[in-house]
Amino acid sequence: MSPDDNHTGRVPLTATRAVSVFGISVVGFMTANLVPVMIVALTGELGFSDTEAGTLMTGSLLACAVACLLTSKWAAANGRYTVARAGLVLTAAGFGAAAFIPSAPVVVAGVLIGGLGAGGAVSTGGAALGALRNPDRASGISGFANRAIVSVVLFIIPALGAGMGSAFGLLAGLALAALFTTAWLPDRPASSDAAPLAVSAPAKNSKPTTLAGIGLLACFALWALSEDSLWAVAATMGADQAQLDETGMGLVLSLSTLGGLLASGLVGLAGRRLGRTAPLAVALIAGAALKMLSGTVTDPNLYIAVIIAWNTIYILAFIYIVATAAALDASGRWSAPVLGVYLIGSSFAPFFGTFVSTAAGYDVLGYVLAGMTLVLMVPLLLISRISVRTEEAAAAPPSDINKAAIA
Repeated sequence: MSPDDNHTGRVPLTATRAVSVFGISVVGFMTANLVPVMIVALTGELGFSDTEAGTLMTGSLLACAVACLLTSKWAAANGRYTVARAGLVLTAAGFGAAAFIPSAPVVVAGVLIGGLGAGGAVSTGGAALGALRNPDRASGISGFANRAIVSVVLFIIPALGAGMGSAFGLLAGLALAALFTTAWLPDRPASSDAAPLAVSAPAKNSKPTTLAGIGLLACFALWALSEDSLWAVAATMGADQAQLDETGMGLVLSLSTLGGLLASGLVGLAGRRLGRTAPLAVALIAGAALKMLSGTVTDPNLYIAVIIAWNTIYILAFIYIVATAAALDASGRWSAPVLGVYLIGSSFAPFFGTFVSTAAGYDVLGYVLAGMTLVLMVPLLLISRISVRTEEAAAAPPSDINKAAIA
């Protein structure tokens, strides 16, 4: 029987659910995507130094991550709608104040408050993702929506002028728009849906799933550190070792976005037909090889190709790891905090990437990051297999589970 069966307690993806789940998730994670233009706005209009602006945005991202982790249990339980609405209101209010009140104390407070609110949106979107059938397809479509909307926003902001009103005001407006979609969020599975599984499956089965969920969160944070450490130094590494100019780096950014759209669209269309563990293994191995290669290439065209390929592979791995979290528990117990732990790892990536590359060189950084990926691949693949078995067990009719247990 397919894991889409009603015994899972998951619901199908409809147009309204897609708008709500993916829209709220994108708004919550948008701060991380807009950090470069937000720093430009802070330094250009308010006179913040690069260090001050960077520190403020790091604080906002950490506030987002902490809020996501603190609200994830509530978002996975009965407080999903409250967390979503409160988070989006805070996001709109905080970033709106930063956009239109030209006072340094107000801007600092607004950016931090906006980050806190975004954390609530992130946990809600992640929890709701677990309630949707076919986690691989849902995660793929979510990744596609994220890349598409971010691409549009990054196109609009320079057209409007990268100022406080566009960088922060646009995000505040998106949060307000998402606020009106919260009623469309799928709720956690009803107790009646979960009851057959709880009665039929041995209680001991919850321990491996819990350990898998905890392990996934830890691995995802470390994987985020390894991925974003390379991205943090990509521009300087390209300039230093491959003589890549600003035009070339702009090409990398635009084509990386296109690669991400294609990769996430592929997963969204394929759903579970590709499986989950095998594609994740391929993506992690290829990603490790590309990280190692990035630190050694000196030809600018080859460097551009390597970074674009790595970004495309990165999206594939990201989607399948999020899908694994969603598949482990339909209530969103693990998919709610998964992006929060990613932001924790990502927050330390600029320091780690610059420290290693400065102390030992870009080639050593590539080897270190590749090694981290290969080491993390082992537990991630084991956890992926557990998530597949968990889905299959949840989809099986209660009578089949009872027979298996008796046998």
